Amino acid sequence: MAFLTRRRMETFVIALNGGLLFTLLNLPLPFLFGPMSACLISALAGVRLQGMGQVSAAARTVLGVAVGASITPALIGQLPQMALSLALIPIYIALIGLVGIPYFRRMGFDMPTAYFAAMPGGLQDMVVFGQEAGADVRALSLIHATRVLIIVSLAPVILTGLYGVGLTNPLGRALDDIPVTELLLMVGAAWLGWKGGERIGLFGATIIGPLIVTAALSLAGLIHMRPPREAIIAAQLFIGIGIGVHYVGVTLRDLRDFVLKGLGFVLLLAVLAAAFTEIVTLTGLAQPLEGFLAYAPGGQAEMTVLAIVAGADLGFVVAHHMTRIVLVILGAPLAARMMGMQPTPAAPPDSSRPS
Repeated sequence: MAFLTRRRMETFVIALNGGLLFTLLNLPLPFLFGPMSACLISALAGVRLQGMGQVSAAARTVLGVAVGASITPALIGQLPQMALSLALIPIYIALIGLVGIPYFRRMGFDMPTAYFAAMPGGLQDMVVFGQEAGADVRALSLIHATRVLIIVSLAPVILTGLYGVGLTNPLGRALDDIPVTELLLMVGAAWLGWKGGERIGLFGATIIGPLIVTAALSLAGLIHMRPPREAIIAAQLFIGIGIGVHYVGVTLRDLRDFVLKGLGFVLLLAVLAAAFTEIVTLTGLAQPLEGFLAYAPGGQAEMTVLAIVAGADLGFVVAHHMTRIVLVILGAPLAARMMGMQPTPAAPPDSSRPS
């Protein structure tokens, strides 16, 4: 099969070994951080890793189903209580832009690159939008990968050290503990949501599409539990690979020009995230755990996994991340055009880069 290239097989073996090592060391989220760390180290060492393409996309549908299954009538009843906290998200995004764009401009980036590097949206989306506006695609890819990598890596330390949360909440039931009918409904929801979402141009179709379909089934009383833990573990492995392979081909110049500057931006983000966490906590809009996870500007998939293992209110956390992603994806291109950044013809894809 064309998919099973030698580089993909080597990448998978490296990631799997990383997961097994982290399991032996009894480290948190071994099949997220193990593969991520192993691929990151291998990439920086010059190993030519390759992403898993559509398999990684399929793995993300598992998290969409997991979130959708948590949307119950009881959660819908709580939405009015989230309204004020959700209303802070646009302010949060605006402040990130007001801090981030000048920061990246001072770091020597042109306006399109600075703008899309500062926007706290999905990595792939910001790279695509940035490319259309004439931004430096390599810079955007590494800056956003660094944002996700650092936030996802530090979040467990903060959760356990500052909030005293044990990351031991079960990922889900075992495969043989879930009725076959519900498993089939989950598979159908994942496939229909993913492919149907892509067909209609839904942003984040791999997660949002399955989430919507599964939520409908959950509200109808047809699904009562999350996907099996084996599926969630597999999803973590492929997400870890996806983060690590973004560093393939990184040079010392890239580290200096992009990664270190991206790290500086993460420090600014940390200050803003901490401030908003305190606001929603002190005003009683959220509990400390949910407030932290809701405003941590990491990737939606990674924050979903952390919310599950931390035992947080998954609906609350995901509602805030969905709101952030939706607002950035819909608003960032419009604001860019208002600022004079017009789309340019896309360059031909570089087939040497990992997918």
